[in-house]
Amino acid sequence: MFQGAEEEKERDLTKIGQFQPVLLAMGANLASVAGVPEVTIRESLRALSAAGIEVLEVSKLYRTPAFPPGSGPDFVNAAVLCRTKMSPTEIIQNLHRIEEKFGRERKDRWSARTIDIDLLAVGELVCPDLETHKSWRSLSLTEQQKQVPDGLILPHPRMQERAFVLRPLADVAPDWQHPILGQTVLEMLEALPNDDMKGIEPL
Repeated sequence: MFQGAEEEKERDLTKIGQFQPVLLAMGANLASVAGVPEVTIRESLRALSAAGIEVLEVSKLYRTPAFPPGSGPDFVNAAVLCRTKMSPTEIIQNLHRIEEKFGRERKDRWSARTIDIDLLAVGELVCPDLETHKSWRSLSLTEQQKQVPDGLILPHPRMQERAFVLRPLADVAPDWQHPILGQTVLEMLEALPNDDMKGIEPL
């Protein structure tokens, strides 16, 4: 049922081959075959374009503390505004291929990595449904570390909590409005505790 609901929403989203705005978050804290994290992120942007995901705007690069605290070296983070006619599933498949190209290994959740590209949002799509989205938004930090969704959830259920996502995202899509929470990126960023912004610095 989950998969069917997701496919139905994707059919609605991509009918008539419409371009859809796509929000991505990038992060890296290990060197890759391309080089240091900053270089990996720049090369990943080129790979997006080659895959048919048109890059419209890219944020500044930010140095951010690893999450959870103490879990590894500082990250380099960025946000990207794109557009594509692909379905969300097709986007994810392309993002995973790009991650693999730069040596991403999927081991522990939130472990150090050569590149991580998260799909934050596709237009105003809510996937798979409001109830499932609420359930994942409500998970405790402990449960987040244990559980992995078995399907795509959009918008990303943790984006509103993460300064390392929202700070770069405010560079490229400050007025994008969360289709469930009703807040813009700037409003979500301003709602975070001041302590969450500590250690986040532009490069």
